[in-house]
Amino acid sequence: MRGVFFVVGPTATGKSEIAADVATEVGAEIVSADAFQIYRGLDLLTAKPETGTLAKVPHHLIGTMSILDKMSAAKFRERALVAISEIHSRGKLAIVVGGSGLYIKALTHGLSSGPAADPALRARLNELSLHDLQNKLLGLDPEAASKVDLKNRRRLVRAIEIHLLSRQKPWSHRTEWTRDVPSSGVFVFRERDELYDRINRRVEAMFENGVIEEARNASAMSETASKMIGLREIRELLDGPAAAGSILQCVAAIQQATRRYAKRQLTWFRRQTNFQPLNLSLLSQNEAVKEISQLAGSFGVAQGND
Repeated sequence: MRGVFFVVGPTATGKSEIAADVATEVGAEIVSADAFQIYRGLDLLTAKPETGTLAKVPHHLIGTMSILDKMSAAKFRERALVAISEIHSRGKLAIVVGGSGLYIKALTHGLSSGPAADPALRARLNELSLHDLQNKLLGLDPEAASKVDLKNRRRLVRAIEIHLLSRQKPWSHRTEWTRDVPSSGVFVFRERDELYDRINRRVEAMFENGVIEEARNASAMSETASKMIGLREIRELLDGPAAAGSILQCVAAIQQATRRYAKRQLTWFRRQTNFQPLNLSLLSQNEAVKEISQLAGSFGVAQGND
C-alpha cells in the first residue's frame, strides 16, 4: 500500500484547519482519526471541524457512525484502510488527522496479537484497586508499566491479562505488530499556556453555541460514544438546577477535563511516534501550512502519489 501522511497532536491545537489547508496545497484527502468525531450528531461536543474547513477538501470518517455503535481501534483501522485505499485509487495522498493515539497506532503498527479476553480473569482483576493493579503489572513487566497509562484501569487490566493468559510479558506482543502502511508525518503542539487558553475558549464557545441543548436532545448511545469529554458533566447539569452558577461550574469542569486529556495526548505522542515535532506557537498559520505541505508533498512524491 502507498504511504500515509499523518498530522497528529492534542485537541485544540488547530490541526484540522491546518491539515485542510495542507491537503488543498498538495492535492490530498483527509481521513479523520478522532474517536468521537466519527459519530453522527453532537457536533459541538465533539468539536467537529467547521463547515468551511470540511468544504476545502474531501474528509472521510467524520460523522459516519451511529452513536449507538460501539467503536474500537480494530473497527477504525478497517474503515480507515478502506478510505485510504479509495484515496490512493484516485492518485491522491491520504492525510490522517487526529488525536486518538490508539487509532493512529492501529494504522502505523497494526494490531496486537494478544490473547482474547477471559471474562472470569477480567472480573477478578477488576476487583483489585488501581494501586494493586499498578503493583501487579510492575511485578510482571516493568517495561510495560513504563509505557502503559498507570491511571487507566482498562489498560492495566489488559496488560496483566495478556501476561497471565499467554505466560509472556505483555509488551512482547508489541513486537508482532507489522508496519504494513508506510508512514511519515508531523506531531503538532503548542506551548502549554496557549494550548490551555485555546481549550478554555473553545469550551466557552461550545456553550454559547448551544451544546447544552445538543446534549439534551441526544438519544441513547453506545458505551464508547458515552465517553465523550463533557457529556457526563452536561448530563449532571441537566439533572440538577440549571442556575448560572451551575453552568459556570460545568464549563470549568469540562475545561479541566479537556486540559487533562490534552496533557495525556501530549505524553502519548511524544512516546509513541517518530513524527517530526512542530511547535505551532512559533509559527503563523501560513508558515505552518507551508512547512507541513513541503513535508507532505515530498513524502507523497517518494511514495508515488501524484
